[in-house]
Amino acid sequence: MFDCSRAVLEKHSIDVRQFIDCRASLLANGMRIIDVHNSSGLTFSLLPDRGLDIWMAHYRGMPLTWISQASPHPPDHGSSWLRQFNGGLLVTCGLQHAGASERDPPSGEERGMHGRYTRLPAEILRHEGCWEEESYVLELSGRVAQSALFGEQLRLERTYRIVLGEPVIEIHDVVSNLADVATPFMLLYHFNFGYPLVRDGTRLDVAAASSHPRDETAGAGYADWERYGSSRPQYEEQVFYHHVLERDGRSNALLSNGTIGLMLTWDVVHAPYLTQWKNLRQGIYVSGLEPGNCLPEGQNAARAAGRLVELQPGEVQRFKNRIELFERPDGIARAQAVVEETRSLGRPVAGPRFGG
Repeated sequence: MFDCSRAVLEKHSIDVRQFIDCRASLLANGMRIIDVHNSSGLTFSLLPDRGLDIWMAHYRGMPLTWISQASPHPPDHGSSWLRQFNGGLLVTCGLQHAGASERDPPSGEERGMHGRYTRLPAEILRHEGCWEEESYVLELSGRVAQSALFGEQLRLERTYRIVLGEPVIEIHDVVSNLADVATPFMLLYHFNFGYPLVRDGTRLDVAAASSHPRDETAGAGYADWERYGSSRPQYEEQVFYHHVLERDGRSNALLSNGTIGLMLTWDVVHAPYLTQWKNLRQGIYVSGLEPGNCLPEGQNAARAAGRLVELQPGEVQRFKNRIELFERPDGIARAQAVVEETRSLGRPVAGPRFGG
């Protein structure tokens, strides 16, 4: 990496877009896309028509995520969530439901898998870059509304923050209930990681007090939840729930394979849960790390277990996720030390319940 301090760069170029930039365009299917470039080697693409989520992501040319055939898919509320699943680095689930499709017992309302959010468009898109002392910071922001007449009135305001020369993506969300009544609130950050970051020999380190298999299938693989093997035909997905430890209001998890590591750090104040989706199936080999304010179990199960969060009228909650890349054994060792520090000095996050 070259010297990207302000004093040096301004001697060589008047226009900082040479080193860090974002460019908006239209795909052939009519979808908006924003490509973000950083000289750190970390590049990614945002989909404003799919909740301003992250689709493609690469580090020094290496893909970080798995993508589905023919993605990105234009939002279609008549199609199933699984057929609309783009893959990609981030698919946000919510804002009222996260989990399998279900029917609401009192009203008969159908709730589709993982909620409406990922098919909602973002508006009021902005980007702004500036020097903060010796660091150049680029921020991209937008707003997504989930609303219905006589129904929920939710707003998510999202800001991506990247710093020139740093292989880091920060995601800051502010969720508001603009209605005059409380509303169920489920928010799950479905981060998806693929080959060659995740491969045979990749390990997941989580600062966790305890870990829980979702069902019998996951129970059979519980002894190896932290280790990833080779792809297998007809592999049946395994899901694990982690009761994480926190230090200074944050927790972390690290995927590493000896060559490269990716650490996910998030604020646990309103996102105390971490779900691990382990899918080693041939051709759709992908692993999910999913911080959130819920388990992906749906409103019905969450309510029955006393886990369902309600956002009160006028209430605002803030969420922060951070992705950082580490290279070579020394860099991975530094990341592992961070997780180990949280594991040894942290305390179990208050609030999560895993029984019921």
